[in-house]
Amino acid sequence: MTRTGRKTWPAALLPAAGVAAMVWYLAAGAFAQSAPRFLFDPAWPKPLPSKWKMGGVTGLAVDRNDDVWVHNRPNDLTDIELHAELTPPLADCCVRAPSMIHISKTGDVIGSFDAPQGHGMDVDSKGFVYIGQDTVRKYDSKSGKLVAEIARTPEREGGGEGGRGAAARVPGRGSMGPVAGFLTPPGGRGQPNPEAAARAAAARAEFRKKYPPSTPMVVGGLEEIRIMEADNEVYVADNYLGGRVMVFDLTTLAFKRGWGAYGKPLAQVSTEDADRAYTPGGPMPKEFRGHLTINVSNDGLVYAADRNANRIHVTTKDGKFLKEFIVAPTTGVGGSTGGVAFSPDKEQRFLYISDLTNNKIWFLNRQDGRIVGQMGQMGDNGGLWYGLHMIAVDSRGTIYTGEVFAGERVQRFVPAESPRGKVLEQLAKTPLF
Repeated sequence: MTRTGRKTWPAALLPAAGVAAMVWYLAAGAFAQSAPRFLFDPAWPKPLPSKWKMGGVTGLAVDRNDDVWVHNRPNDLTDIELHAELTPPLADCCVRAPSMIHISKTGDVIGSFDAPQGHGMDVDSKGFVYIGQDTVRKYDSKSGKLVAEIARTPEREGGGEGGRGAAARVPGRGSMGPVAGFLTPPGGRGQPNPEAAARAAAARAEFRKKYPPSTPMVVGGLEEIRIMEADNEVYVADNYLGGRVMVFDLTTLAFKRGWGAYGKPLAQVSTEDADRAYTPGGPMPKEFRGHLTINVSNDGLVYAADRNANRIHVTTKDGKFLKEFIVAPTTGVGGSTGGVAFSPDKEQRFLYISDLTNNKIWFLNRQDGRIVGQMGQMGDNGGLWYGLHMIAVDSRGTIYTGEVFAGERVQRFVPAESPRGKVLEQLAKTPLF
């Protein structure tokens, strides 16, 4: 078992002059020459059309043409951001953007459709888009028509029916915003009610008895989707019992196999909450803790990032556990190990890990999980992040990121050695006058 990141790593951000807070990558400590270097590209994307404003980004994928698909939550927007929806408009901007937006390499919107909001998405080579909602749904990207979906349980843990619900939209009326649900109200969240807690625990136990961990369909909500066309499979991470890795047939969408933490078969996953309890800096939990994202490398390894436990599990495609990487282990709140992406070289030497809580990208040696560098910090300027949630990498190594909370945007970071990177680097050195 490999465990890394037990020390606290210093920030590694060097602001460069000019070009809207140009971001450079510098590796930490002794690893300064080991990882790639990137520059923030302020010219991508171009302003959205039709007075659109994007909500929090909950899905990000690069297609075979190196164009970018962005899944966002338009219902994150508040009243003050939706004045242009009213009749007559009270201000010039804005209106809700479609939940799915297709953006070209040049930064232009080249397509869109409005599907129910969700979490996680991917796109196949034929242009079908797979969106994580309360299950995985397959859409025709040209028409926005739903064409297939993976089976899910008809009910949810904690009550309510499973199904594709969508919040009713009233022109000009938004929500309380993307951060409201994460804030503790003054005075705390009220006094605990032992009787209500006991009833909830009994209901959970009954639900888990009815739908054991081996249930061959989606339970709860979705965290991530990864299409593996060479194997005709789709990898799914739902959020039941802290998260399960599940594999379905790409053609029939029938369940094939799945596993939990440390590669244990689904039937062996514990239903006891104590087995997924975790204190930052403490021992790793026996089960996945929560917010599980996945990706699959060229050599057939599955990387499952258990964000709320600050770790990444590496398994084979059959779920055989190989090793565990730990990143920023003292991170609390939302955890450090978010989205997983790979460097574009054939060997995929580096893992790129987006960190929601610390608002940075960690660069790891893929073989042993050693941290070789980091990029970024929390901030509102271009090149910084406020709610770094999603990450994707194109065929040439360009990094794309998507933000939730107050970020609600996508950004691009180009390799410093690329033609565009060299221009940006030179521009940063050019005197203002």
